[in-house]
Amino acid sequence: MNFQKIFAKPPEAEASAPGRVNLLGEHTDYNDGFVLPTAIPQRTTVQLGSSTDGQDHFYSEDLDEQVSILESNRTPSGFASYIFGCIQLLQKEGHTIPSLNLHVKSTVPIGSGLSSSAALEVATLRAVRQLLNLPINDVEIAQLAQQAEIHYAGVQCGIMDQMASSLADTEHMLFLDTRTLERRVVPFPSGAEIVVIDSGVPRTLAGSGYNERRAECEEAARLLGVKALRDITDSSATEVLPEPLRRRARHVVTENNRVLEVLHQVSSQRFGELMNASHASLRDDYEVSVPALDTLVEILQKTAGVFGARLTGAGFGGACVALVGAGEGRGIASNVLEQYNQTGNTGRILVPATDF
Repeated sequence: MNFQKIFAKPPEAEASAPGRVNLLGEHTDYNDGFVLPTAIPQRTTVQLGSSTDGQDHFYSEDLDEQVSILESNRTPSGFASYIFGCIQLLQKEGHTIPSLNLHVKSTVPIGSGLSSSAALEVATLRAVRQLLNLPINDVEIAQLAQQAEIHYAGVQCGIMDQMASSLADTEHMLFLDTRTLERRVVPFPSGAEIVVIDSGVPRTLAGSGYNERRAECEEAARLLGVKALRDITDSSATEVLPEPLRRRARHVVTENNRVLEVLHQVSSQRFGELMNASHASLRDDYEVSVPALDTLVEILQKTAGVFGARLTGAGFGGACVALVGAGEGRGIASNVLEQYNQTGNTGRILVPATDF
C-alpha cells in the first residue's frame, strides 16, 4: 500500500538511494583500507510526512509491516531499527525532528550483500534533510548512516556501504580511502560491464561471523603494533601472527594492494585476475565464503566472456559479481544462472537489472 492509503494524506518529502556492489576491497573498510564499489540500479525510496499523534510510524511496503514508536529510548527491531537510529542521531546532532510518518519501498534485495540497509539509511536521511532543509552534506549523511547501523542495528560496519549509497553512481567505480575519506571516480575497465547474481543463500550481518572477523583484525593490528591493518603494506609482515590472525591479516593486506593496483587503469583481463585472487583470499584466508558462492564463482570463472568473478559483500551467502565483456552481460548471466540452478540452488540475476 502506498503512503496515501497508509497515512490518509500525501507525503511531504521523498528521497531514494541505491544499493551497491563492491568490485574489490572486501572487509578492508573497517581496517581503514581501500574499497572500490559502484551503485546498482535498484534503489530504496522513502516518503515521509509529519505525524499528528506525537508518535513515529514506519511502514515497509515490501514487508507489509508497520511499526509505531511509543518510547524513544527503546530501539525497535527489524527494518525500523535503521530508521529509528537515523532519526535519533539527527536529534543528537541538535536537529529538531518532528514525529514522522514514513513509508519505505525498495527494489534492493535484502540479504544479498548489496547494502539494502545502507540504502534505507541514506534514503531516510535524505528524505528528512529534504523535509526540514537540514544543512548536512552527502558525506555527513553517510557518516550518520554508518553510526545508525553500528549503534542501533548492532553491526560493526565500516563506512564503505553508506559512502557508496550516498556518493556512487552506476556509470563509474568509486575509489574510497576509508581512513581519510579521500575518494575519486574511476572509469570501468575498457570494454567491460558487470554482472551480479544472487546465490539464493541469504545472510545476515549481525548474526554472522562479521563482528568476529572485525575483532580478529583489531587483535592482529594490536599484535603488529599498528593502528589498523591498512598500515601494513607487505603481506610477509603478517607471518609472525598466530592462526587464524595470520590469514585474516594477509587477506586485508593483499586486498588493499589489489584495489590500489586498479588505480593505474589496468586492463579488463588484469582486473578480472584481481577479482579471482580476491575470491580465493576471501575463501581461504578470510573464510567468509560458502559452498554455494564457490560453485557460482567457479561457473562464472569458466564461462567465455568472463574476465573474473568473486563473492561480493560480507560473505556467508549473498551475491557474486563478475566483470564481463561489454554487451555480453545479459547472455552470460542467463547462461551461468541456468548452470548454477542445475546444481540444486535457486539464484537470480540482479545486474543487468530486469523489470523491478
